[in-house]
Amino acid sequence: MAEEILTIKEVAGFLKVNERTVYRLASAKKIPAFKVGNAWRFKKHDIETWIVQQTKETGGGK
Repeated sequence: MAEEILTIKEVAGFLKVNERTVYRLASAKKIPAFKVGNAWRFKKHDIETWIVQQTKETGGGK
């Protein structure tokens, strides 16, 4: 099964944040991302895993 790859716009919609926020997180290596040419791309599974980790670190999962 092919892994779903998302754009900054799609990740922003998924996380319900501004596209600029996703760009800043990716540039600072605070969110799992990779570049294809000059464009940031994200594996959906990695983003979902990152959300779980963030929830545990901030205590949001309690």
